[in-house]
Amino acid sequence: MESKITIFSVVDVIESLSGGTLGNGNLCMMDNSPLESLNQGTPNLCTLCVPGQTIYWHLVALDLQTPIAIRNISFFRLDGSGAKPPTDPMNADSDKLHLNVWEGIVPHWMIPGVEYKYRLEVQMYEGKNSILYVDSPSLKRI
Repeated sequence: MESKITIFSVVDVIESLSGGTLGNGNLCMMDNSPLESLNQGTPNLCTLCVPGQTIYWHLVALDLQTPIAIRNISFFRLDGSGAKPPTDPMNADSDKLHLNVWEGIVPHWMIPGVEYKYRLEVQMYEGKNSILYVDSPSLKRI
């Protein structure tokens, strides 16, 4: 089994900034898991994985002129609580827009068959709608 999985998140930056959302087709998530993950191409991606695998979150912008970065990834508890609140967009530092890849290891304590939802927080340049997030993707241990 492949020891690493890459999750690609493609963002339509212009539409996201003008609409203030990563919804409405502005975010496409897919992965290369050999386990045939669910909801490929949507913000509801459920990545199927096994303990010990390395997961790489890779961010790609459709608009190559606007700096974009992964601002934060935080997991919810099973009861839906626990993700960190989104960062205040007015305190966003655009000079830190260089983090396009995050890395993590699938822990052994994950319960098989349970979806662990997470918040993917993305920063695009600076301003009112510069930090947007989705709470719909998840990891699921097989």
